[in-house]
Amino acid sequence: MTGEIGFGVVEDSPARIDPEFTALPLRELADAALGQAKALGAGHADFRAERIRGQRIGLSDAKLQTLSDADDSGLAVRVVVDGTWGFASAVDLTAQAAAEAARVAVEVAKVAAAMNTERIELAPEPAYGDVAWISAYDIDPFEISTKEKVDRLAEWSAGLLAHDAVTHADASLLAVKECKFYSDGSTTATQQRVRVHPQVTAVAVTPDGRFDDMRTLAPPAGRGWEYLTGTGWDFPAELAELPELLAAKLAAPTVKAGPYDLVIDPSNLWLTIHESIGHATELDRALGYEAAYAGTSFATMDKLGSLRYGSPVMHVTGDRTAAGGLATVGYDDEGVAGQSWNLISGGVLTGYQLDRRMAQLKGFGRSNGCAFADSPGHMPLQRMANVSLQPSSGGLSTSELIAGVDEGIYIVGDKSWSIDMQRYNFQFTGQRFFRISRGRLAGQLKDVAYQATTTDFWNSMEAVGGPQTYLLGGAFNCGKGQPGQVAPVSHGCPAALFRGVRILNTAEEGAA
Repeated sequence: MTGEIGFGVVEDSPARIDPEFTALPLRELADAALGQAKALGAGHADFRAERIRGQRIGLSDAKLQTLSDADDSGLAVRVVVDGTWGFASAVDLTAQAAAEAARVAVEVAKVAAAMNTERIELAPEPAYGDVAWISAYDIDPFEISTKEKVDRLAEWSAGLLAHDAVTHADASLLAVKECKFYSDGSTTATQQRVRVHPQVTAVAVTPDGRFDDMRTLAPPAGRGWEYLTGTGWDFPAELAELPELLAAKLAAPTVKAGPYDLVIDPSNLWLTIHESIGHATELDRALGYEAAYAGTSFATMDKLGSLRYGSPVMHVTGDRTAAGGLATVGYDDEGVAGQSWNLISGGVLTGYQLDRRMAQLKGFGRSNGCAFADSPGHMPLQRMANVSLQPSSGGLSTSELIAGVDEGIYIVGDKSWSIDMQRYNFQFTGQRFFRISRGRLAGQLKDVAYQATTTDFWNSMEAVGGPQTYLLGGAFNCGKGQPGQVAPVSHGCPAALFRGVRILNTAEEGAA
């Protein structure tokens, strides 16, 4: 099969995929596992082999403090036997180990059948044959020497430390290369994803003991080493302005609590989307099948098509194809092709994130590709897609949104957050807060947090910016499940204008 699925490379042979991975007898392993599972009575079986490489580098005041490399390889077999799940994994990448894992998975399903109260059925998905997909990056970060990476972080740190306003500087880089081979007998997919997360934090401490910090806004991205060298983010420009911004933050007046109009930058708003929309529209949470880490959801299925989630300018999509997205794939861990779909249209809840089981259970017809396992030792869970608020075609710039505010606050960058177990009542802070007076920025504020319910907040959104304000934020470590798993996910959004949002003074709240 040749062609494009979403954003990335689909080709007949996975030529750019890690040769150490593709040299493994992947099809032989899959044949052994699937053949054994079928012989033992499995109605469905799928096989994964994976190699996940990770590197974490951390510097403090331009000196190396942390350096770790991880390499996780193994295979996994998942089966459905008489309507019951079974799963097993192994670290030995041999046909014998694959067949044994299949045998154990079938045995697990048979034992679990006595406790199963609901038959497992999977939504159908077309067969894609042999396919390969590679994420959008230019330079494999694992082909760059550790010294070069450390030197780049040290250079950034030294530049910050040269300013009188900066007392300390921390810099880090997390890089991951994820190779997966999936087969269910009708689709055989070989894939490789690369992602990086560079971050630099400047810390200021005054002689009288006051302190604060400020970090770069560059989001983690489904990119390679080129991301740190000027493709996609201008690190030198951001680092050059960081010291003065930090000094101004330290000297800024504290905010007066009360209702304010807000212009929220995408570097902050992505996290609000993640917590109040991303988790809330996972169907397993809405149905009560999942509550670990993030609770269930107020956005239950009886509200589908009627819940006024937000204002009419609100259009939110789930997407597994976004360029540079951390949750972007060619095929998910159930062999479902990457796709994009509506979650909220005109402010109304119109969709959910689905895996094959949830799609079949509630009659959606087809999964939208939201199954993911973070290692070969874990069974796939329904995981979050790139959930994004769409910009307005021809919409306003950030400065034009600010010009529409008489007295308000412009919020930039994410920091702490809190949200209840129904994804409904929340509070968010940020990295930088600028007072808006008569449509202009008028210096920084501090101790700012915004608080609302999910529906009140999104219904207060009066305008979304144009495509020129759009940015993909995200995180490597969205948690879910027991045993816990983490998944990378991005959230895109434009700058947006909200009216009359409650602002708290965090210093006063802390003192209370």
